[in-house]
Amino acid sequence: MQIRNKVKHQSEVGYKNISKALNIPRSTVKSIIKKWREYGTTVNLPRSGHPQKLGMAFTLEERMQLGIHGLLPPCFLTQDVQVLRVMKSYETRSNPLDKYILLMTLQDRNEKLFYRLLTSDIEEFMPIVYTPTVGLACQQYGLAFRRPRGLFITIHDKGHIATMLDSWPEEDIKAIVVTDGERILGLGDLGSYGMGIPVGKLALYTACGGVPPQQCLPVLLDVGTDNQSLLDDPLYIGLKHKRVRGKEYDDLIDEFMQAVTDKYGMNCLIQFEDFANSNAFRILNKYRNRYCTFNDDIQGTASVAVAGLLAALRITKNQLSEHKFVFQGAGEAAMGIAHLIIMAMAKQGIPHSEAVKKIWMVDSKGLIVKGRGHLNHEKEQFAQDHPQVRTLEEVVQIVKPTAIIGVAAINGAFTEKIIKDMASFNEKPIIFALSNPTSKAECTAEQCYRLTEGRGIFASGSPFDKVTLPDGRTFIPGQGNNAYVFPGVALGVIACGVRHISDDIFLTTAEAIAEMVTEENLAEGRLYPPLSTIREVSFKIAVKIVDYAYKKDIASWYPEPKDKEAFIRSHIYSPDYDSFSLDCYSWPKEAMEVQDV
Repeated sequence: MQIRNKVKHQSEVGYKNISKALNIPRSTVKSIIKKWREYGTTVNLPRSGHPQKLGMAFTLEERMQLGIHGLLPPCFLTQDVQVLRVMKSYETRSNPLDKYILLMTLQDRNEKLFYRLLTSDIEEFMPIVYTPTVGLACQQYGLAFRRPRGLFITIHDKGHIATMLDSWPEEDIKAIVVTDGERILGLGDLGSYGMGIPVGKLALYTACGGVPPQQCLPVLLDVGTDNQSLLDDPLYIGLKHKRVRGKEYDDLIDEFMQAVTDKYGMNCLIQFEDFANSNAFRILNKYRNRYCTFNDDIQGTASVAVAGLLAALRITKNQLSEHKFVFQGAGEAAMGIAHLIIMAMAKQGIPHSEAVKKIWMVDSKGLIVKGRGHLNHEKEQFAQDHPQVRTLEEVVQIVKPTAIIGVAAINGAFTEKIIKDMASFNEKPIIFALSNPTSKAECTAEQCYRLTEGRGIFASGSPFDKVTLPDGRTFIPGQGNNAYVFPGVALGVIACGVRHISDDIFLTTAEAIAEMVTEENLAEGRLYPPLSTIREVSFKIAVKIVDYAYKKDIASWYPEPKDKEAFIRSHIYSPDYDSFSLDCYSWPKEAMEVQDV
């Protein structure tokens, strides 16, 4: 009871001082905190608010031993019944944002129950905890804010990041997702409201990949915002000045990377998320061979898109090198996909120079061609020897691609004319509208299937409902969600201690995902395995990555496990409750006899 009372007032005592104040090992305090969180009690870490009500999963014995008997109703619930109770409450919410807030509140109150709920129906809950609802949640983050679930590091903390990392109560961090909030999905600069993205991503690390949540750390680097509406908003919760750029910004990133690896080790996975194009490429290129890091917008998107293309080849009945691609957009996602397509073609023996000729990119100024001014290094690599063309419609007419890929977050960019033209050029046109959230999609699934008379091969970034055509045929659109990629990659990389994550790992992942698509899935219109199987997909990806890592001698942990599936399963988090009963037993009666004078 003494420990519980102390924990309730951690904001006064300080998390690190509890063990000193009570003269017990810090590990004991952390163990008790962990147990309480699992059972639905709230232990107030420094970032917490007031104590919340206890859960009803404790047995009578546990309640008595913890000194909480009488503080709970005389009712004992299994975790399955708790899931049903939450679902009842969830179903009363019609607004996706209300559902998001309910789930995030549950995550704060009872982490194990939260993950048991998510894994019970991942298809239902993924659109709420991640795209598209997470985009709305980020826009409303200031109003929806209940309790911080990550670390906010600002430009003013430069020189003290190592100290700030000490504020986080967990010591064994294996994975970090970090953003500076400048390019949140297709919504632009949301500043500190971008914290919803690392929180959502890491929830999927656990729900889809099985990475233990206590090993995950969401981070928001707040260097200001150029979003004037946020700067003018008195309720905005971030730094209220324009973004800091240049050397001061770079020094902050440098210090962050160094502080993280000094504290958590060189094997700590650092995922960069939703950085603007101007920073994303150079940060990735700067750190990819020095740290265990990747950029999901570039490499994760590339992997899931190429997985969809490889699956589509089983419908078109030809090789990747026989296709011609037009990209709407030439940012992080487009470049990542294009480079991975070239890598996949290289495996077929296609020279780099020939592969580049099959990739055409359209940005805000039109077709990217040689001689066009102000092209950055990334765009120059894909500049075609062709006269300037202004619009996407004209490019599609001239190039006659077999596949169009939208990654510019321009709603409706794939017009009726473009889709009909694609259907006239190709028996099975490939149309990928990959921009997030749904409001930014280049076209809908219904538009694709209707305008191509059911011949289109469609994938989207956000979910669309199934489509039934007038002739009775029904299609289930494939969702090219990065969640097929990053949880499995993270699990595999963490399990075997990969130090540097090469693009080969993302191509291996794409091939693994495509292999898991069945003929039945393809017949339904799916280019990806059903989301309901995503935990098994992530598991198989992790096994393939571990196998690849040991074959290529890039793993850190030895000896090499003989049974890699069992090895991976040993790393997977379980949302099942542990017992909190003390280990009580008796000695023989004579041994317990009390000696008297």
